[in-house]
Amino acid sequence: MIKEPIPELEGKNIAILAMGNSQLDYHKMVTHSKKFDEVWAINAMIGVLKKVDRAFIMDPVSRFFDTDDAGNMTVMMKETLPTADYPIYTCELDKRVKALEEYPIKEVVTDLHCGYFNNTISYAIAFALWNKVGGVSMFGADFTYKGNLYFAEQGRGCCEFWLAKCIDAGIIVQVALTSGLLDADVPIQEKLYGYHRLEDPYVTYMEKDELKICKWSEVEKQQAIPIGLVGRHDGQVQEGIVEPKKY
Repeated sequence: MIKEPIPELEGKNIAILAMGNSQLDYHKMVTHSKKFDEVWAINAMIGVLKKVDRAFIMDPVSRFFDTDDAGNMTVMMKETLPTADYPIYTCELDKRVKALEEYPIKEVVTDLHCGYFNNTISYAIAFALWNKVGGVSMFGADFTYKGNLYFAEQGRGCCEFWLAKCIDAGIIVQVALTSGLLDADVPIQEKLYGYHRLEDPYVTYMEKDELKICKWSEVEKQQAIPIGLVGRHDGQVQEGIVEPKKY
């Protein structure tokens, strides 16, 4: 079990992939030659990704071997887990999966002064914070979907809480364009509540890692900031490129 942060992770650019629809943005980025220092898989993404450096499966893996609770994922996980050759962090070891490592829960909670975890993705984000990575890019962590307002998965608030702590620690946070996490999929003109009702609202965007704010009309006149592609603080990628939104 890990007792201290991993020195090799400090300052690294990490992609965290969960199972929501916005995982597709990651695959598009790969086709555009985007690379990350490490790719961390959440749960069943271990059976999808070509490259996995670490994985987080916080349910006991006996759930996959001894029950059908995981539904259609059960067979795939049974086949994939024993073949993993990268660390899989979890809550309990199981001799059927040699790659399992106990998540450093005591160390993370103690060092980060917080024990708020209600889903697996939040453990991965906290692990990134604990290891002082340089950047976290989120894919497939969607929780809510514009096309289905009557469906939502538990955990969005917890993940956004930990991402806020990452931002406060100086970690660059990016979110897939099609994800609802941190309102990444909200148009730039609608991000600042109240102002979104004005004909010429204030908008925020990132320019050379510095947060800027101005009127929407000023952004259009400058034509220096590609619109609608990057972040709650939007800005700075060319149209057609699937870069995540930056915070």
